[in-house]
Amino acid sequence: MQNHLSSDYKDDGTNVLLDANENAYGPALQIKELNHLTNGTTKSHSGLRATDIDLLGLNRYPDPHQLDLKQQLCNLRNTHHHTPKTLRPENLFVGVGSDEAIDALLRTFCAPGKEKILTCPPTYGMYAVSAQVNDVGIVKVPLDPANAFQLRPEAINSTLSSDPSIKMVYLTSPGNPTANLITKSDLRQILEHPTWNGVVVLDEAYIDFAPEGASLAEWVTEWPNLVIMQTLSKAFGLAGIRLGAAFASPEIARLLNNLKAPYNISSLTSALACAALQTQNIAVMQENRAKIVHQRKRMLQELPKIPGIGRFLGGADANFLLTEILDKPREQGGKASNKAAMKIYECLAETKGVVVRFRGKEFGCLGCLRITVGTEEEVDKLLARIQDVLPDVHRQLSTAHSTDKENLKKEQEASGVIA
Repeated sequence: MQNHLSSDYKDDGTNVLLDANENAYGPALQIKELNHLTNGTTKSHSGLRATDIDLLGLNRYPDPHQLDLKQQLCNLRNTHHHTPKTLRPENLFVGVGSDEAIDALLRTFCAPGKEKILTCPPTYGMYAVSAQVNDVGIVKVPLDPANAFQLRPEAINSTLSSDPSIKMVYLTSPGNPTANLITKSDLRQILEHPTWNGVVVLDEAYIDFAPEGASLAEWVTEWPNLVIMQTLSKAFGLAGIRLGAAFASPEIARLLNNLKAPYNISSLTSALACAALQTQNIAVMQENRAKIVHQRKRMLQELPKIPGIGRFLGGADANFLLTEILDKPREQGGKASNKAAMKIYECLAETKGVVVRFRGKEFGCLGCLRITVGTEEEVDKLLARIQDVLPDVHRQLSTAHSTDKENLKKEQEASGVIA
């Protein structure tokens, strides 16, 4: 089994980390002093208590049902943009990041060695990793790279019709690494398949960076074959507590909850998640999101001005951009190049203290880096340092004698990191 963190660059505390799509502005928590919440945590959904996290209660096992947390997640997503129906705690499974939901769905709906899932590359790598662990096959229907990596619902439906062993479809909106939303009409087309009787899973990890009302979480009240996955790791800046959620029909949510370990969510994770979902901390999230969106616009404007930067592929609905690296400036006939992208990836990390993610080996992503949107200071450093290294990289490429085999090995190692 491949170690999917083996080629990741380690942080010494000084690097600018623009590789894992973390929230550079920190957690969505009002903090009045170091490691001290201003309003403590919630014990019930009647409101906040003016106490800190109950450290003295850590001798007790956590709540196995997490109804208060689930209700707060429902409150967040009951926007009624897409349906008058209301999400309730019985529509929810909460787990250790979205990864637990990915794995639990596979174990619930797919028979090992017999059944399959369908994915749409380029996409999040954990779907394939979890399928491999569970001995579940993978059928791929790629996104359309000629059309900004849009979904191909007709091709998906045709594949589902021809292969009854496919039990789930994993989709990502906004996509990773493509950063674009799936349209409601495309999703509806798959949900309304006339003969296929499987489950459609929509991963909305980055949904809060998309336009207001983009989340389709409440649509699970309309479609019993739809599951929506979300996380507090991205817009809420809480990757360290590992809290993910799956919105589903009560029947599917019950299956997932019956499958999980009894105490899968720790007391500390639950307390911090509940705190983040309080009104004043949602305001912190929205403030940080606005800063990220501003820096995203800035990157969209400034990166193309640097000679050797190509197109942005996909969309701009997440906290990262998929960016082409050219083998020489465009006006000199430069083309997207994995060699150039790998050199930039290595030079930035090894000599400039800026870590991004190489994605050139994924379908339709030739010569691409995925770059997380950072703070204003981090974006300043990114723009300056990528401009510093590009001329040297172009000179190295024009005189390089490394073999294709050496380059291929480096590209494969860099592509093996899942995030």
